Amino acid sequence: MFETSQDILNVVKAMAVGSLAVFACWVLYYLAMILRQIFKVFKGISERLDQLDDLLTTLKEKIEHSTSYLLLIGEGVKKLVEVIKEHRQNKRKEEQDD
Repeated sequence: MFETSQDILNVVKAMAVGSLAVFACWVLYYLAMILRQIFKVFKGISERLDQLDDLLTTLKEKIEHSTSYLLLIGEGVKKLVEVIKEHRQNKRKEEQDD
């Protein structure tokens, strides 16, 4: 089978290249899995940021709509205070007249 030491050297070289190829494939596989995991993490972060953006947009819209009603509510409260004030003044006048 092995006639010279050159044959043994060639077999050893072939085994070294083969084991190097197996190691390189193993490294590439793990790098691909790491990159896949990183991609999943970034995708999850992106989805969370989109949800946060939607939440902030909705909150902003609700605040904008509520501020338009705030002026009406303020005027309503002002009228209510005036009515209560007039009612108290009328009540005092009635008590003083009696």
